[in-house]
Amino acid sequence: MNRKYDVIILGGGAAGLMCAIEAGKRGRRVLVLERSDRIGKKILISGGGRCNFTNLHTSPENFLSANPQFAKSALARYTPADFIALVEKHRIPYHEKKLGQLFCDRAASDITAMIEQECRDAGVEIRCSTKVKEVSKNEVRNNEARNNVEFTVQAEDANFAAPRLVVATGGLSIAKIGATSFGYDLARQFGLNIEPPRAALVPLTFSEQDRKRWCDLAGVSTEVVASTRGTKHTPPAFRENMLFTHHGLSGPAILQISSYWDGKEPIHLDLAPGRNLTADLRTRGHRDPSSWKSLLREILPRRFADRWLETYPLAGNSDRAWAEAEHRLHAWEVKPEATEGYGKAEVTAGGVDTGELSAKTMESRKVSGLFFIGEAVDVTGQLGGFNFQWAWASGFCAGQAM
Repeated sequence: MNRKYDVIILGGGAAGLMCAIEAGKRGRRVLVLERSDRIGKKILISGGGRCNFTNLHTSPENFLSANPQFAKSALARYTPADFIALVEKHRIPYHEKKLGQLFCDRAASDITAMIEQECRDAGVEIRCSTKVKEVSKNEVRNNEARNNVEFTVQAEDANFAAPRLVVATGGLSIAKIGATSFGYDLARQFGLNIEPPRAALVPLTFSEQDRKRWCDLAGVSTEVVASTRGTKHTPPAFRENMLFTHHGLSGPAILQISSYWDGKEPIHLDLAPGRNLTADLRTRGHRDPSSWKSLLREILPRRFADRWLETYPLAGNSDRAWAEAEHRLHAWEVKPEATEGYGKAEVTAGGVDTGELSAKTMESRKVSGLFFIGEAVDVTGQLGGFNFQWAWASGFCAGQAM
């Protein structure tokens, strides 16, 4: 026997739960199936345990997709102000950390508790520790199911059926909390195209030669502007901190640029953003190796400055030599060997081709009643709360279409 619902949602993360709340508010019988032992695991570990739940400055330009226009509709229909209103309704204290990033004052569990309460109020049924074995679509010969389609979800201990199936299973990032390729596999099963998934917001690794040269600086951090040229769309430059690791580079600037890195082109790092070193030296009244070393130690952490001088010593005292020294500092070219992969990636870029989905409802254009939302879709936010905002917005739009 199939247990009947109006909507079945696969995945109890941010997108799936927002969809469940909205569908439940509309009087739908909603079932959420989550393979982990509790909902919202990614919410709980995000933002250092305080959940960077949105960003005040969210715009379509903060997202990467093969179709940069796709996210506009959903982001306009459900804005950061809408989610903030929900947070304030539940009297959750929060603060802006920087650059519009909003965090809980106490803990990320405030957000999951809020969502659980909203689900209860909307009559949503949630089943955790439920692994789905198979999903099938059947045509029905009566008018009980909208669009005459019924999806059957076979779990280990029960079968469920509904005319609406929402796939909110996320991407491949952070397998230790349950990430799998299940959403992509389902999309392929139903004939939808997939933009190749790849790790995003992820640390980069050095070549062996660069590891020997730089990785003993692990733990050293400095402000940079990171950029690259190796993508279809002109990527932005990011002015934030960079961190040396035992394997390569990390920190906010590197995580940001990693989403746009094509795996081939170098990345460029301005190690002295906004500084005119030639002018600085001129004001000091002399230009020699000693003054250059002192200046670099002001701009960079001392260990990094000294290593930089060992690696890139001055090539004389000519104007050309000084110009080259300054240029190299503003345009350090690094050729990463790879990323640290899905295990360290915060999100997965790529996913279900947006050309397969309605931008307004997230419903498949090929399969009536089938929806894809959140990280499973080829829409990837920058660091700073944007991916959560996409989850809330895409979930909201799908829930409104039930």
